[in-house]
Amino acid sequence: MHSPKAASTDHYPVRQGRLQKARIQKRLFLLVAIAPAFGGYLLFTLYPNLLSVYYAFLNWDGMTKPVYVGFDNFVTMVHDRNVWNALLHNLIYMATVPFFVVAISLLLAYLLTNKTYRGTSFFKVLFFFPNVLSTVVIALLWAFIYDGSFGILNAILRMIGIDTGGFYWLGETNTALWAVIPPYVWGGVGLYVIIFVNAMTTIPRSFYESAIIDGAGHATRFVRITLPLILPIVRVGVLFLVLGTLKGFEHVLILTNGGPAGSTEVIGLYMFSLAFGNDYHNYGYASAIGMLLFVILVLAKLVMDKTMPNRSVEY
Repeated sequence: MHSPKAASTDHYPVRQGRLQKARIQKRLFLLVAIAPAFGGYLLFTLYPNLLSVYYAFLNWDGMTKPVYVGFDNFVTMVHDRNVWNALLHNLIYMATVPFFVVAISLLLAYLLTNKTYRGTSFFKVLFFFPNVLSTVVIALLWAFIYDGSFGILNAILRMIGIDTGGFYWLGETNTALWAVIPPYVWGGVGLYVIIFVNAMTTIPRSFYESAIIDGAGHATRFVRITLPLILPIVRVGVLFLVLGTLKGFEHVLILTNGGPAGSTEVIGLYMFSLAFGNDYHNYGYASAIGMLLFVILVLAKLVMDKTMPNRSVEY
């Protein structure tokens, strides 16, 4: 007659075998689940980036035999005024676009969250609408707004007594750079309004009720309660916007193609033109500029981590 202890001992190897089999099945499932995404990352992200590092040391137009030139592309880049002019424009966009997008989004999100407006859901959809549109549609829409003959902007200015005389906002070096900023802002506000609204709705209402009892106004409540509690979300939003304005060029490509006279050229568009332009093909030099852009993106991320530490607030 077997004792209960002996029976338990007999079943122990069986349980261990089942647990081991379950662990193997779990690992196989995870491997199969992430394999497509990881394979796509290796094929379409990591491999091209590593290949561009190799191209940066070549003189190659994509057709003829590549020629190894060492650091010549980087030396040329240092003395290329177009590179630094384009980078200056990127820095201007980096300093303006994230500021306006975050400021406007925070204001609208706070109003939608703390004011009892009728049709709040409708306003959320309305603000999010630009994000449904493609970059091409947004750029073409604003190109029509800025048109000298039929543009809405000039029509509005004439209605209030300002005759611009058919001024084309994207065709002048003094205004083209600044005219590209509103399309960036208009296209980005809606998404961050929704993000900030969702973040603000998680804040307990008792915080605001206590502040109201103490006589705090909307400005004080926003600065002392709302902003500190959603600061990690704001930090992520600023990070995405800064990196996006540094490497993005789609709006500029469609609105001005870097003109007039290079007044709106950005580093991404210049690199794209060097690699795939109609008149000039140099994948090596374009890859060298891409490495410069990569270094700038990393430095921007490190500076933001230093100046905007990720401090979560618990309540």
